Amino acid sequence: MFPILYFFSDWAILVLRLVFGFLMAAHGLPKLKNLKGTAEWMESEGFRPGRLWATAVAVLEFFGGIAIFFGFFTQPVAVIFVLQFAVIVLWKIGKSEKLVGSLELDLLVLSISLLLATIATDAPALDSFFYGAGY
Repeated sequence: MFPILYFFSDWAILVLRLVFGFLMAAHGLPKLKNLKGTAEWMESEGFRPGRLWATAVAVLEFFGGIAIFFGFFTQPVAVIFVLQFAVIVLWKIGKSEKLVGSLELDLLVLSISLLLATIATDAPALDSFFYGAGY
């Protein structure tokens, strides 16, 4: 409909990647700061051993968010986010949680992760520096 806007697609992906990476790192930081509390919560929700899963999730979200922000290992990190949030969405569906107020943001994170895992872009990123343009 507006082909002229395609010119900005790489920049739009860059903005999406920067915001998403920042938010995922911010989302993971409290988990890293309070691994004990995160582990206890995960145990109470049935994710055992809680310490293992809490550590994995906190490290993924914080350091994975930073990696996504800088465009470093974007595809592998995004694939792991896809797996993580697919589990979260299915788990919440299994608990009959509502779309609004529970599932909506997890579905959005899942969708953004899927996009970042599958799209090639020439937006500035460390991946492009190491692996060439369009990575």
